[in-house]
Amino acid sequence: MSRNKPEFSEEELGRFETFRKIIERLRGPGGCPWDRKQTHVSLKRYLVEECYEVLETIDEQRMPALGEELGDLWLQIMLHAQIARESGEFTLEDVLRKINTKLIYRHPHVFGDNKAKDAEEVSATWEELKEREKPGNFSLLAGVPREMPALAYSQSVQRRAASVGFDWEKIDDIIEKLVEEVEELKRADGQEQKSREFGDILLTLANVARRMDIDLESALRQANARFTRRFQFIEDACREAKADLKALTLAEMDKLWDEAKKVVG
Repeated sequence: MSRNKPEFSEEELGRFETFRKIIERLRGPGGCPWDRKQTHVSLKRYLVEECYEVLETIDEQRMPALGEELGDLWLQIMLHAQIARESGEFTLEDVLRKINTKLIYRHPHVFGDNKAKDAEEVSATWEELKEREKPGNFSLLAGVPREMPALAYSQSVQRRAASVGFDWEKIDDIIEKLVEEVEELKRADGQEQKSREFGDILLTLANVARRMDIDLESALRQANARFTRRFQFIEDACREAKADLKALTLAEMDKLWDEAKKVVG
C-alpha cells in the first residue's frame, strides 16, 4: 500500500490557506471524483449530519473530538464556497466580507459608542438591528427556517414573538397553561383532535423551556442518550444472566432500570 507524500509541512497544515488549496485540488482537474461530483444540493445531507455530530460531542463534553468535528463541519462550508466560486455565484471572500460586516454592525456596543449592561440587552439590540435590515412587510417569524427540527423551530419562533412583548408575564402562567393543555388532551375525542392537543402541549413545553433558558433539542437529545444507555444496560444484564428480556415482568425491568440509573447515569 502506497503512502501519501507529505506535500505540506506541519506549519503549513495549520494554515487556512493550505485548507483552501486542498479543497481546490480536490475539486480541480485530476482531483477526487467524489468531491468533483458534489453540488450544493447533494451536500445538504452531509451538512446536517456534521452539525448533529458537533452537537453530540458538545452534549457528551468530548472536547478533543469537538475539534475534529468542527473541522468536518468546516469542510462542508469550504466545499459549498468552492462550488459557488466555480459557478460564479459568490466567493469565500464574499462570505467573509458579509459576516464580518454583519458582526460589526450588530455589535455597536463593541465597535461603536453604544453601551450594553448585560447579555439580554445585547440580544434585544441584535434582534432590533436585524429587523432594520428587513423590508417593511417582512414577518418577524419569516427568517426562521421551516426545515429546523420542530422543537427547535418552536422555541425560535416563540423567542422572536417574545422580543416584541408577545409573551406570558410569569413562567407560572405558562405552567398553568400546560396543565390546561393536558386536561384538554384527556378530553380529546378522535385521533385528529388528540394530535392537535398533543401539539399544543409540546408548544407550551417549548415555551416553558425557553423561559427557563433550556435548549429543548439539547435537553431531549441528552434524555434520549440516557434512555439508550439505561435500556442497553438492561439488555446486557439479561444477557449475562441468560434471561429472556421479553419474559421479565415490568417490576423486574423497573428494578434493573433503577440500577442502570446508578451505574450508567
